[in-house]
Amino acid sequence: MTGSHPQGAVIIPAHNEANVISRTLEALREVIEWGTVDVVVACNGCMDGTEAVASRCEGVRVLHVAEASKTAALNAGDQATQRWPRLYLDADIEVSAPALRAVFGALESNTLLAARPAFRYDTAGASWLVRAYYRARCRIPGNAQGLWGAGAYALSYSGHERLGTFPALTGDDYYVDRLFSDEEKAVLPTEPVVVRTPRTCTALLSVLRRTYRGNGEQDRVSGGASAARTLRELLASVRGPLTAFDAAVYVVFAGAGRRRPLFSRKVVPAWERDESSR
Repeated sequence: MTGSHPQGAVIIPAHNEANVISRTLEALREVIEWGTVDVVVACNGCMDGTEAVASRCEGVRVLHVAEASKTAALNAGDQATQRWPRLYLDADIEVSAPALRAVFGALESNTLLAARPAFRYDTAGASWLVRAYYRARCRIPGNAQGLWGAGAYALSYSGHERLGTFPALTGDDYYVDRLFSDEEKAVLPTEPVVVRTPRTCTALLSVLRRTYRGNGEQDRVSGGASAARTLRELLASVRGPLTAFDAAVYVVFAGAGRRRPLFSRKVVPAWERDESSR
C-alpha cells in the first residue's frame, strides 16, 4: 500500500470497443485518481476509434497493438507496467474502486496468488430462453468458484511468475484458473462486477461454442473435464417445475454449444465475442 491506496495495475485488452470503453474507464475514475494504479488499455487491431476514445481519459495509458489478438494485447499490457498486483479486465466490464481495493489487498498476503471480485449477470433485454439459461447457470456452484466467467481476475507477482506469458489460446481466464489450487485462489465477497449476457439465442450459442471450443482444447491437453460434475450440480439444483425447466434449457444450450458444426473449418485465431450486449 502507498498511504491508504493500494498499488497495482489494471490491464484492459480492447478490440473495437469504442461503444463501451468510456463506461469501463469512467468506473475506474476514482482508482485513476489514487495515482498508485496504472490503467493500461491495450488496443489491438482496432478500426472503430477505440484508441481515440480511451486516450481522452486522463491518466490512462493507451497502447497500439497492430494484431487483433487478446493474447497479444494481454502480453503487451504486461510489458507496459511494473506494478503489482494486476487485474486483467475485459473492456465491457465495470469494476468499482472498493472491489479493486479488496482484490489487491487480498493479494498482498503470501497465501493467495490469484483472485477475482464477485459478479452478477445482467439479463436485461435478453430473450426468455436466455434468461432461463442464466438462471440455471447461477444455481450451479462450480460456476461461481473459479476465476473464469467474470471478465475480471487478478494475479500477484508470484502468481504471474507461474503463468509466465499468456499463451495463444481461447479462454485466458479458464487457463489461468487451472494454474492454481483452491488454496491459492479466491473469489472475494466484493461489490459485484456486472456481466451483461447475450440477448439472443443465436448470440448465446456463439458465445458457448467459443467457450466450449477453448475449454475443450485445454481439457484435451490436461486430461481434465468438468462436464460430468456440472451436470450433477445442475440436477441437484432442481427444486420444482421452474428450476426443472431452466435446467432443461441449460442442457439444450450446452449440448448445442458443444456440438461441432457439420461443415466446420479450421478456426483462425481472432477476437470472438458477443455483440448483442454491446
